[in-house]
Amino acid sequence: MKTTTLGRSGLQVSRIAFGAWQLGGDWGRFDEAVAVTAIRRARDLGVNFFDTAQAYGFGASERLLGAALRGELLHDRDQLVIATKGGLRMSDAGLVRDGSPRWLREGVDASLTALGVDHIDLYQVHWPDAKVPAAETAGALRELVAEGKIGHVGVSNYDAAQMAEFAATLPVETLQPPYHLFRREIEDEVLPYSREHNIGVLVYGPLAHGLLTGSMGEDTTFADDDWRATSAMFTGEGFRQNLVAVHKLEKFAAERGISVSQLAIAWTLANPAVHVAIVGARRADHVQDSVASADLSLSDSDLAEIDTIMAAAAPVTGPSPESV
Repeated sequence: MKTTTLGRSGLQVSRIAFGAWQLGGDWGRFDEAVAVTAIRRARDLGVNFFDTAQAYGFGASERLLGAALRGELLHDRDQLVIATKGGLRMSDAGLVRDGSPRWLREGVDASLTALGVDHIDLYQVHWPDAKVPAAETAGALRELVAEGKIGHVGVSNYDAAQMAEFAATLPVETLQPPYHLFRREIEDEVLPYSREHNIGVLVYGPLAHGLLTGSMGEDTTFADDDWRATSAMFTGEGFRQNLVAVHKLEKFAAERGISVSQLAIAWTLANPAVHVAIVGARRADHVQDSVASADLSLSDSDLAEIDTIMAAAAPVTGPSPESV
């Protein structure tokens, strides 16, 4: 497994991170034992970077990840980089953003307990909270770093201006944005800003939440408890239009002896501003396919041909995850 230095954080991480959103209950039911096997397979293949969040089931994902990695967390802690996110809270009105010092502190303590660790390597603010000054959010995390509860601080779903505001109090070490072949708006300002300030970028959704796996068709449906069931990304003319692009990408990938999933992940890693691609999986065979992407190199002509294929696709925009 290829590794990289995650920007100014200095963390040495695998270029593929195992993402654990799918273990929090938002993607329908799953077999926990099979999921644990997938996590263990990722570790066996050299993945040392694991990303989760408090809001992924409010402890469910973190607990499962901690249980699957218990041996290393107890005996080889320095070999793992555990990242989680906070700053989302359930209210009577549903899920809300809360970047207040009080909630962040409560969230860090809850994540430490759920993961079963005494420190979190990378703690990220899940979403910017317009109701709380960035200085208060950043200041609270600076205190938690001083206390040894977290090692490094990053943000998720922030734009360049929001990162700059946060950085006035505490340097932004990492950024976790959405990025895949159908969603490229971060190329305009966010990625250039990140490169300029040596911010480690770990992108989520490189497979477009399953669309770039080649396993979907116009008749694809989702369980009621899967967030994609109500996402505009997976219905209507835009979905059908993008399925055509996926079929063309499949042919392009097959001519090079790789899967369309591997092509999609390798494409994100080909961007010089991107350090890591976060890939979620519930099955060990899917993990193996994704990990192999870190060894692929796409030429300039490959990238140009991919752009030609994507020219007729329907761009995905709006809130992240898409339309939720």
